[in-house]
Amino acid sequence: MNSKFAKKYRYLAYLLIAPSIIIVTTFLIYPSAQSLYLSFFRSTPFGNRQIFVGIENFQRLLTSPAYWNSLTRSLVFTAITVFISISSALILAVVTNKKIKGAKIYKSLLIWPFAFSFAFAGIIWGVLLHPNVGIMSYYIKLLTTLDFNWINNGTAAFTLIIIASSWRMLGYNFIFFIAALQNVSPELLEAADIDGASPVTKFWKITFPLISPITFFLLIMNTLQVFFLTFGVVDVLTQGGPARATDIVTYKLFRDAFLSMRTGYASAQSIILFVFVAIITIIQFKYAGEKVFYQ
Repeated sequence: MNSKFAKKYRYLAYLLIAPSIIIVTTFLIYPSAQSLYLSFFRSTPFGNRQIFVGIENFQRLLTSPAYWNSLTRSLVFTAITVFISISSALILAVVTNKKIKGAKIYKSLLIWPFAFSFAFAGIIWGVLLHPNVGIMSYYIKLLTTLDFNWINNGTAAFTLIIIASSWRMLGYNFIFFIAALQNVSPELLEAADIDGASPVTKFWKITFPLISPITFFLLIMNTLQVFFLTFGVVDVLTQGGPARATDIVTYKLFRDAFLSMRTGYASAQSIILFVFVAIITIIQFKYAGEKVFYQ
């Protein structure tokens, strides 16, 4: 019976996974192979001829102070954004998971940022914190005398893209945390109450270990998304400025590829970026993954 069933539907499995294979091949494998191929060439200014240069693009890239500054800036940006977005989402999820009035409304409002693109999130915060017309920048200056002029100040611009990116990731993280918290066994928390455990002790000793798999998953996903998807925030707000203060690696890659037309140099950047993020992910799995508690 099983052999007849397998023989009859032996092509069904291939048919079902064919769309996924086509999409992955078209939009991931082929572009990656093309980038690797182009990284060994240098294009002429008009792009009508390619000159084989071997690993010269990689050598120039790895000895470029501008690239290392951009990479360092990206690491700092990613670390701060991931920490703010995950920690704030966790705190808000813990608060709204309690029996408080209007909890459903708060949950709906906190999920909303996930519906927006990174570019749109950048526009929203760019308007709110605009040094001339932004309502939030007005009150910041009124209450603190601080002039949050992100158009001319590099530190303010860097802070702005962190705020916009963290806010965009908030809804995504909140959805997972609220779902994880609702799956924590109430019996364990009641037993801890009987033993006289404080709310802080209950959270760190019971709740957090039980939601650590979700936290670890969000750590990986947030790192990847902030590294690769926050280009839109930088593009609509600062274009890498002022004075390259927000020139993260993805925007530098775009500028070299499509504005400076150095496709080989940009392709080498994409390969190094892919390898670098893969190494970070492996390290996270190696060290952070060991602290995850699986039931």
